[in-house]
Amino acid sequence: MTRTVGTGAAVTRRLIRKETLGDLPLLACLAVLVLVLTALCAWGPAFAGGQEDRALRQRVDATRAQAPPISLSTTPEVFGTEPPAVDMATLLGAGRTLIERLSGPAARHVTITGGDYDYNQASLISPQPPGPAITSTELTVSHLPSARAHLHYVSGHAPADHTPLGTAPQIGLSQATAQALGIRAGSRLTLEFAKTLGVQNAPPRAVLLVSGIYRTTAATDGFWSGRETLDQPSRYPAEHSAGTVLAVRGLVGLDAADLLAGRGVGGPRVTWQLRADLSGAALDRARTLTGPLSHYSQDLSAALCQGTDPITGDLSCLVEGQATGPLLVTDSLTPLLAAFTAQDQQARDLAMFAVDALAAVALATVTVAVRLLLRRRQAHLRLQRARGASTTRLVLLRCTVAWPVVVIAALLGWAAGGALAPTGTSGAPQPMTAALAASVVALTVPLMTWLAVREPRRPGRLRHSRRNIALGRRVVLELTVLVTTAAGVIALRSQGPDGILGAVPVLVALTVVLVLLRCYPLVLRLVLRRTRRGRGAVGFVGAARAAHDAPATGLALFVLVLTLGTAVFGGLVHRTIDDGLAAGAAWSTGAEASATVAGTVTSASGTGTTGTRTALQHLYTLDLAGQADGAVISPVAVITVNPRQLAAVAPKSPLAGALLSRLAAPAGARAGANAPLPCFLSPGLRASERTGGFTATVVPDGQRPVDLVFKPVSTLTAAELRDPLLGPVTAQLTAGTPLLITTAGAEHLLPPQPSGSTVLLLRGDSPATAAPAALRSAAAKALGPLARIRVRSETVSALRSDGLTRGLATIYTTGSILAALSGLLALLLELTLTSHERSRTTSFLRTLGLGAREAGALHFLQLLPLAVASAVGGTLLGLLEPRLMARTLDLRQFTGGPAQPALHTDYSLTVALVAGVTALILAAAVTESVLARRRGLGAVLRLA
Repeated sequence: MTRTVGTGAAVTRRLIRKETLGDLPLLACLAVLVLVLTALCAWGPAFAGGQEDRALRQRVDATRAQAPPISLSTTPEVFGTEPPAVDMATLLGAGRTLIERLSGPAARHVTITGGDYDYNQASLISPQPPGPAITSTELTVSHLPSARAHLHYVSGHAPADHTPLGTAPQIGLSQATAQALGIRAGSRLTLEFAKTLGVQNAPPRAVLLVSGIYRTTAATDGFWSGRETLDQPSRYPAEHSAGTVLAVRGLVGLDAADLLAGRGVGGPRVTWQLRADLSGAALDRARTLTGPLSHYSQDLSAALCQGTDPITGDLSCLVEGQATGPLLVTDSLTPLLAAFTAQDQQARDLAMFAVDALAAVALATVTVAVRLLLRRRQAHLRLQRARGASTTRLVLLRCTVAWPVVVIAALLGWAAGGALAPTGTSGAPQPMTAALAASVVALTVPLMTWLAVREPRRPGRLRHSRRNIALGRRVVLELTVLVTTAAGVIALRSQGPDGILGAVPVLVALTVVLVLLRCYPLVLRLVLRRTRRGRGAVGFVGAARAAHDAPATGLALFVLVLTLGTAVFGGLVHRTIDDGLAAGAAWSTGAEASATVAGTVTSASGTGTTGTRTALQHLYTLDLAGQADGAVISPVAVITVNPRQLAAVAPKSPLAGALLSRLAAPAGARAGANAPLPCFLSPGLRASERTGGFTATVVPDGQRPVDLVFKPVSTLTAAELRDPLLGPVTAQLTAGTPLLITTAGAEHLLPPQPSGSTVLLLRGDSPATAAPAALRSAAAKALGPLARIRVRSETVSALRSDGLTRGLATIYTTGSILAALSGLLALLLELTLTSHERSRTTSFLRTLGLGAREAGALHFLQLLPLAVASAVGGTLLGLLEPRLMARTLDLRQFTGGPAQPALHTDYSLTVALVAGVTALILAAAVTESVLARRRGLGAVLRLA
């Protein structure tokens, strides 16, 4: 009797439903793995993109505090009309028209934040500054609307933007400038500007009215960086005389340029600040801007510049009806983005270590789950095979059961990851990666099913035995893995990590497992020899079973070793960055806090307030000549310090101790004009003059030249050069600049330098004085409101909140946790897969009279070698990987320090992970022992 097609289909459907219900727990494991992997593919890139956007915005904000990232400048041509004229209000308001010339959609994300103008330095004719030392005064006239929020007028008022008819242009000066010039509000200044060649025969003069005197207020946004002359005048030696030039700067109103043009003064330099809107997907927006910005200047010239200036012969442009010179674009955003892209790529490469390890652990877990799935169905597969089912039918039957689960889990994971992913970032979900992960899991099922149910190949007459073939294949596989691992490690150490070489730690873990599998049986054989002579059969049988099952534990060992290695490696990266952040913050601040101002401010106080210790450092730039050969070394950074102050601020500093022992002078002592100055030298400076000292010639204000002699007493070591006390000073120097440190007693011999700087280090003696607000108050009191103040605790918080640092730490933490969970799941499945053989051995021995206690000991002994091997392999991998990849882990950009931070293994995490895995394996042995005790005699006989 023949069955109908409908009957056969019904039987097949019932068989599929029956096998699906029986395999439901293992199918659920596969579903969870696929769901997590696809959810990560949807959520991870969006999260990483958000952290990249955050990091880029932080860097742009830091750059904006120093100078606008994008600016546009030109000089109006005032002599094109008769009389000379300029409409500055219309010209500064033309910013929107200029932005429209920015090609593409980039213009929508750029706005004008302000416009200002600056004249070249003009000579102050009257009044003359008091004192014979000042031979001339140079005054820079500027219109800076953004400065008004940072000024407080103590007398008079701010310059008017619309000057009353018939009156002189108004100017505002700082208190220090007014004191240096000997003037007050209501005074008149006569300035002489540079003449315009081809138009004027004599320099034009103009009179400005001092409308008010102001004092500056502190700014936390770095506004005063580069604008210090608005508060403090600077002095420098005159070129052709023995006197000193006083350089000052004042603020004028909007229409001052219009009035000065009417008096024959050439046009000022007009600058517009362009602000890019980097909210949301900052990285994508910045990349869309770099292209148009690269040819923005050419686009402006093509649209607005068609003529030639008849006076200078330069290109002439027309902006809102005003003739101007060429339009110049200053773009700091493009190089900043290029540097950030390199940093971001390095962070991505480091993150690939965690991603590749997680993928390897997940694939191993899938393999174990499918093996267990096929092991549970082994009897059914053999029966179906005996009834005539083909290999293809059996493979398709398993796929019919597993593939719908994989597809549904992938869709659910993708939907969940997309719902949890942040929106509006530069990162986009990766559907192809998610599809690849789901496909690998789905294809694992038919591949392993085919290996399990295929017909064995019949050996021919001349074919070697299966044992020799298996041994040969194992040797070839091991040699391939070893060669590949060695090549990967060499490539990784030579060229750094990338998307492919990120899998090298996985190969290293596989190599460690192969070594363990080779040593594992040898150690167990030695144990067998000792247990064979001992009393009782439990130890011998347990060791024998462990030696017999050693080759089958390779996958479990690989999962455990890779999981431990990934977690230990992630802990190393996190610990190294965390420790490096503290060192980087200490280097940036020098002490608990530091304050920096431009110029060598000799009037600053270094005594500190009550409860606060301070130390002053002055940075000069000098030209030195060697006493032995007279060779000139230029420039040399000369730092004057008070060793006692440094030792009070940093008692444990090696540099402070060395300076205190070799440079300390009696309190209040001042170096004589002819006395040699003791000093410490950098190795490079010492190498240029191996014997003898150095000389320098300086010209103090209003005095005759003085020859200084520097007597080296020691050479700075590498550790002393990296001492945090030098961080705020040396951060201002270019790499390779020779360095000389001498005593503060020489400061009265050195003239003030506007190009130098003054650094004040602070340390609080109590929690109240060490608070950030107290340190800032003490620093501002000592160096004034223009000081750039950094507090160590705030710097550490800023470094930790950096987008790249947070993103890398999150990826490693998430990857380590998921890899640990996946590895534990694989371990449980592997123990479940091999529990049948262990239970069968125990049941057989129990039929021979083995007691329950001895049976529990047997379970323990069978799993103990796996626990020991996993602990040894995981610990070895965790300690070996950092040493192999020490040259590739450049974490300096995440810590902010001067050098690569030392790798710090988190040994507490390593011990905890090893103990956890060992405890899990032993808990499995205890569980099997308890279950074995509860079996009745019938169950024991059936297993036996």
